[in-house]
Amino acid sequence: MIRRALLSDIPALTAIENRCFAADRIAPRSFRYLLTRANAAVVVEERRGSIRGYAAVLFYRTTPLARLYSIAVDPEWRGRAIGRALILQAEHIAASRKARRLRLEVRVDNRRARAMYRKRGYRQFAVACGYYEDRTDALRLEKTLRRHTRGPMMGLANRKPPHRAGWE
Repeated sequence: MIRRALLSDIPALTAIENRCFAADRIAPRSFRYLLTRANAAVVVEERRGSIRGYAAVLFYRTTPLARLYSIAVDPEWRGRAIGRALILQAEHIAASRKARRLRLEVRVDNRRARAMYRKRGYRQFAVACGYYEDRTDALRLEKTLRRHTRGPMMGLANRKPPHRAGWE
């Protein structure tokens, strides 16, 4: 099940970051900011109380672009279409927030992710040399979004939690 991330999910999100990335990790403080103050949407994929992956999308007030800021699936759960489901949800949320395009960066050496994005219709528009902490280049990808009227979490993108601490 994909749902909006809560502040109480931060330890699980941080654990996924640590298992997925050797560097360029999102710190707990940054997750807190994304969940409470940023112009962002963070969703998690959860099964039986275990968070198996997440996606974070940033929005800009002055442009119809959205950015897939981060996406990660716990290595133990890879190969089960969780990443694809999170991408689909990120696209739906971005489109429902009136973004016309969704952009992202992906490591040039991450062939699996690059293949998934290509299958989803993302196209390269630039290379960011030395983008990552270890100086690895990133491919900058973009997808033109279609306006969605229905989706996996219809209406979630525009709903606010009952209070800043999230849904309990």
